[in-house]
Order: sequence, then C-alpha cells, then structure tokens
Amino acid sequence: MKKVLVITYDKVDDSELMYPLYRLEEAGFEYDVCSLEKKTIHAKIFVTAEATLLPEETDTSVYDALYLPGGSAPEKLRQNARIKEIAREFVRDGKPVCAICHGPLILISAGLVKGRKATCYAGVRDDLINAGAIYSDEAVVTDGCLITSRHPKDLPAMMKAFVAAINAK
Repeated sequence: MKKVLVITYDKVDDSELMYPLYRLEEAGFEYDVCSLEKKTIHAKIFVTAEATLLPEETDTSVYDALYLPGGSAPEKLRQNARIKEIAREFVRDGKPVCAICHGPLILISAGLVKGRKATCYAGVRDDLINAGAIYSDEAVVTDGCLITSRHPKDLPAMMKAFVAAINAK
C-alpha cells in the first residue's frame, strides 16, 4: 500500500488539509501527519488532524510521496531544519512532492525551486520568483516530481495530478 507523509501545523487551511486527506484515503493510500509537536493540529476554522510523528523521527524511505498544505502553517514549518531536509530527500529520491498555497514556502526555504516551474498563492509569488522559480499562474504546475497549486479552488485538479503521480511510482 502506498504511503504519504503530510507535514503541517496549526492554522493550516481547513480545505487544504481535509480535502487531500479524504482523497488520499479514497485512493487507498495511508498517510501520517508530521508536525513540530505530537498533538491535535487545529486548522484555521474547524478541521483537526492528529500529528503522530515529529520531523526528527521521520524516515522518508517508508513514504511514497510528500504533501505540504498551506495556510499559515508553512511560515513556521520552514524554519525547521529537518523539515527542509525531508523535502530535499523526497526530491532527491524523485518521489512526488505536492505543495499548495503557502506550502511552497517550505520548498523555497529548502532550496528546491531554482530553475523549476511552479505556482503558489498570489501572496507567495514574489518569494517563488526571487528564489529562482519559473512562476506560472495555473491551477496545477508539475515539474518533475514537484506538483504545486495556487489555492483551494485548485484542489480537485491538484489531487488528480498528485494521486496520478503517486500511482505512477
């Protein structure tokens, strides 16, 4: 069975957490939620998820893909050295890495976007461009193993691309 690592924290966007987790389950994938603390993660409004894994406990070899939802969480997560290393390990191994909205901030801080096509929330666009990415204002942008998306309206297209990439591995 395929397994996905989800890295998030409090104030994640509700829809960017709930919709993908349901789609991963529907596709028959397992997932673990990794965060800065083992606790109940509280999204901006009402969604919760149990974080059962810390970054320093994470072995990327047991996962087939990585998902980075947006909201306010990535701003804090990008400051953690192990989280950035986790993202680098997935990319190094050619495993699908999907980031939406503010999620690409983690990819930026990990040094993974230079010369790559990507998209993000409009408020992150300049950060992406300044990090050397080739910005494209599209619902989903795939460049190798990186899959990026802009905002919640793009979730159906993003998850279609992400599930297909996981199944292709």
